[in-house]
Amino acid sequence: MPDIRGSIHGQWSSRFVFILAAVGSAVGLGNIWKFPYITGENGGGAFVVVYLICIALIGVPIMMAEILIGRRGRQSPINTMHALVADEKAHPAWRWLGWLGVLTGFLILSYYSVIAGWALAYVFRAGAGLFAGANAESVSTLFGALLDSPESMLAWHTIFMVMTMAVVARGVRSGLERAVTILMPALFALLVVLVLYALYAGDFARGAAFLFNPDFDKVFQHCELLESGVESCRFSGEPLLIALGHAFFTLSLGMGAIMVYGSYMPGNASIARATLTIVAADTAAALLAGLAIFPIVFANGLEPAAGPGLIFQTLPIAFGAMPGGQVFGTLFFVLLVFAAWTSAISLIEPAVAWLVENRGMARVPAALAVGAPAWVLGVGSVLSFNLWSGESFQFFGKTWFDLVDYLTANILLPLGGLLIALFAGWVMSRAASRGELRMGDGVGYRTWRFLVRYVSPWLVVIVFLNAIGLL
Repeated sequence: MPDIRGSIHGQWSSRFVFILAAVGSAVGLGNIWKFPYITGENGGGAFVVVYLICIALIGVPIMMAEILIGRRGRQSPINTMHALVADEKAHPAWRWLGWLGVLTGFLILSYYSVIAGWALAYVFRAGAGLFAGANAESVSTLFGALLDSPESMLAWHTIFMVMTMAVVARGVRSGLERAVTILMPALFALLVVLVLYALYAGDFARGAAFLFNPDFDKVFQHCELLESGVESCRFSGEPLLIALGHAFFTLSLGMGAIMVYGSYMPGNASIARATLTIVAADTAAALLAGLAIFPIVFANGLEPAAGPGLIFQTLPIAFGAMPGGQVFGTLFFVLLVFAAWTSAISLIEPAVAWLVENRGMARVPAALAVGAPAWVLGVGSVLSFNLWSGESFQFFGKTWFDLVDYLTANILLPLGGLLIALFAGWVMSRAASRGELRMGDGVGYRTWRFLVRYVSPWLVVIVFLNAIGLL
């Protein structure tokens, strides 16, 4: 039966607030920072089409699975899995799925806060007019100066982590709910303002065509110029693998965040409708970010396939050369901070909820108990860009930042998503999942069950094998 338990943390006041919170978790640096540059690197519109198909096959089924597990357990991911394992008389090893999600979110938070600190620093750099008249060399010098200064990076990392702990310490209604009801509408309003600015100051027609006119030859062909001067092209499945991977990662699946947010979801809310709304909003945020960025890139003769440096080293050149660039450059990085902030509070919440449930801690000390160790781990990421960048401080040929990023993105997240799909599809009874989804036994439920049992797990395995270099 649904709603057999209650959450000691309270519930979201409505389905709409839950959707805002889950969208806040999903919409982060991946949408505003990563999606535009991987779209640029992989052919534009055709890549977007492939990505949307991957979202439907991976994102929707696994998100529904994670929300239903969370709402059925009504506790932190760790305690939820303990309860559901007992309910389903499943093997005790499934309990580790809860610990896996909490650990993954904690590790991601440690370095996510460092990258979010860059965005926070750039708000003030843009506001101070440091991009005015900038060229590639000056912008690269500005970014390099930030990375070369452990003191500066540590200060921004600290400020962002304190911002995150402050929200979570206030609880579900006073902290999380109040934050997302302010930040998420503000985030989408900023996106719309920046799109309108791109319409005015950028090459909007070319940017929109790049995003929405699919040319599948560009996606599935890898071309290179031979020494003879002849261009040689061959089929490449790499963009498909990138689309699969980003479709999985962009929705915050497998890190405990959606599960714990699902535990606060009102019992009368439809998981299927909420999931579709969340996925649509997450995708809309990514596309709006593309519409805000690519017209500016094209209008200034910049390269859309500029890679990770598109946000921090390419766009500042454009903002520095455009009318109103100081104001809108500042707004852009405020947007980036908002997106990171709403994601960060969802990363810390699963561990805080467990401390409140199992150690009887109040919210404030629980937030400190999780945030402080995450901050300490983040110091390793800060130093990875300067004092610890040499080979003597590397682990398995990677800096601390690269190692934690690789471990979470390539191993822990796909593993968590795979196990969520398997638990919801194969371990939970039909009666339990059907009762929580409240979809009856019609086409909708049967389609979800087929995808989560037979399609999504194999696609996640493909993501995993590609990520670790075996495919």
